[in-house]
Amino acid sequence: MISSMFDISGKKAIVTGGTRGLGHGMAEALLEAGCEVSIIGSSDMIFDVAEDFKKKGYSCYGVKADLRNRKEVYRSFEEALAYLRGDLDILVTAAGIQRRHSAEEFPIEEWDEVLSINLNAVFIQCQLAGRIMLKKGYGKIINIASMASFFGGQTVPAYSAAKGGVMQLTKELTNDWAGRGINVNAIAPGYMATEMNSALLANETRNKQISDRIPARRWGCPEDMKGVTIFLASKASDYVNGAIIPVDGGYLVK
Repeated sequence: MISSMFDISGKKAIVTGGTRGLGHGMAEALLEAGCEVSIIGSSDMIFDVAEDFKKKGYSCYGVKADLRNRKEVYRSFEEALAYLRGDLDILVTAAGIQRRHSAEEFPIEEWDEVLSINLNAVFIQCQLAGRIMLKKGYGKIINIASMASFFGGQTVPAYSAAKGGVMQLTKELTNDWAGRGINVNAIAPGYMATEMNSALLANETRNKQISDRIPARRWGCPEDMKGVTIFLASKASDYVNGAIIPVDGGYLVK
């Protein structure tokens, strides 16, 4: 049955950035599909989100962490893993931040902050997950790239550098692990109507420019991430390795 290829009920997952936006939508997709999920977020809101999921009958656990801090990256992963009783089938690295300044004015402290969360933490989480998955010869890692992985962007040098790095990291991990049972892929969201893009959404000129380029004629939303998440987390994607899949309404092809 084709439906069995997409069956991930009973799988165990960690999702970073699960408090809001795309990470929340992806965590919700996994929970709706029957996964047990630990979500990691940067504020106390993560506990409210986990509790809301529990009230809906899902198995969800909240872990608070400051992913700028390397020790916190390790600590939060181990805590999230403990909730899953030491086992892990799926990792989604959706946590990310954005800072906007022209390159000549970009504060080095904010550069460090963006790279720490958007790239360094992603590598550490993938490494930790990989060690668990390699032992059992199975695992699904889903990184979050960006349109900025393909082009440079503007006023976002740190974000573009980090997301370019995520794309290349995904490919490198594939070379290391694809033959050992781990699928590593990335989703590249297009322009999404989330808090991270609030400045663009509020800018009438840029909003129109972006909307006019999207063949689907609308910005994306967290719901648009659910289908591809289930695909990449399931057996249906067992021969998909190192792919960077745009979910952008056709933006890249315009």
